[in-house]
Amino acid sequence: MTARPETPSKTHDFVGIGLGPFNLGLACLTEPIDELDGVFLESKPDFEWHAGMFLDGAHLQTPFMSDLVTLADPTSPYSFLNYLKEKGRLYSFYIRENFYPLRVEYDDYCRWAANKLSSVRFGTTVAEVRYEDGVYVVTTTAGDVFRARHLVLGTGTSPHYPEAVRGLGGDFFHNSQYMQNKAELQKKESITIVGSGQSAAEIYHDLLAEIDVYGYRLNWVTRSPRFFPLEYTKLTLEMTSPEYIDYYRELPEATRYRLTAQQKGLFKGIDGDLINEIFDLLYQKNLGGPVPTRLLTNSALNGATYENGTYTLSFRQEEQEKDYDLQTQGLVLATGYKYAEPEFLTPVKDRLRYDTQGNFDVARNYSIDTTGRGVFLQNAGVHTHSITSPDLGMGAYRNSYIIRELLGTEYYPVEKTIAFQEFSV
Repeated sequence: MTARPETPSKTHDFVGIGLGPFNLGLACLTEPIDELDGVFLESKPDFEWHAGMFLDGAHLQTPFMSDLVTLADPTSPYSFLNYLKEKGRLYSFYIRENFYPLRVEYDDYCRWAANKLSSVRFGTTVAEVRYEDGVYVVTTTAGDVFRARHLVLGTGTSPHYPEAVRGLGGDFFHNSQYMQNKAELQKKESITIVGSGQSAAEIYHDLLAEIDVYGYRLNWVTRSPRFFPLEYTKLTLEMTSPEYIDYYRELPEATRYRLTAQQKGLFKGIDGDLINEIFDLLYQKNLGGPVPTRLLTNSALNGATYENGTYTLSFRQEEQEKDYDLQTQGLVLATGYKYAEPEFLTPVKDRLRYDTQGNFDVARNYSIDTTGRGVFLQNAGVHTHSITSPDLGMGAYRNSYIIRELLGTEYYPVEKTIAFQEFSV
């Protein structure tokens, strides 16, 4: 859908900055609401979601109902099922009998939805946000100005690089760039993947499948004490609930940060079936003799050097308290993502709330400003909203909540209780 031109003097109800799945879901859910006028600004020329990890067969770890809108409005025209219907694949998806969309399919679904919206402005980079005369003034690098009474931040997280590799030379890369670098990577004599979680496992499985074709040595090194599966039992899934958010938010700040570290396996673990597939593939490959691959746990990356096309990685085996080195020509960092506060917020920092750790103090209603209803944050709230923050299935709930705050009335029902268990006494 063609975007409407901006009127310089116009004041929107809100401006959404960044267009990942969460703000895209907000755009879809606010599109039919005549009482809300919003615009979404995205620096990329088109929607893109983890394109570097479009491996064959890679799929979401949440079912299709965790799409942009369904859990807020099952009748929305922007649902994943309507996308399948328009694409002529609804019956094929039904016959497939698999609730988990392929990753490349989910990305295409999001592009399909974004192209239907009139509120989205691609290729628009925010340079600065100021607060003047009771409204937020958003200026882009092209000099365009958008005014709004509220902001919704959806800039997402960025690839995280460990301290040990910062400033390191060579052609190492983060797993977010895997597909575009795979061909060159497989020309090397040795490859090492550092990190744990789903991305590391997918890349290891992908490279292991072709190890005898290219003849490289393959290592997978993780700091975790084992290759943790994603915990996906139903009572654990109840932790992605309004009740658990309420419980979690009432805990002392120090307790919440401790739980943040302990609960990584609840949203950063490996799909259990993939772990089994890796073992089965190792078993199959070893029938013809030992395969040149190593899997190393409990190993923290403490240092790295690069010389003559070879990396020397220094690890600490944390349980044994022993140091060791590993040499490799290819290096892939599956070291996750971290949120970084956008620099364009600097002029309004005095209007934002922070906790004792210097992170945004995200309120129950997802606001981060001193008024409690002016600036809202998508994702980046694990320390305040636990595992519900990055969970795709909770995106529609959070957006329903934010819409209620923007409107002052409840347009989409906001669930209060969904869990059988009690979290607090």
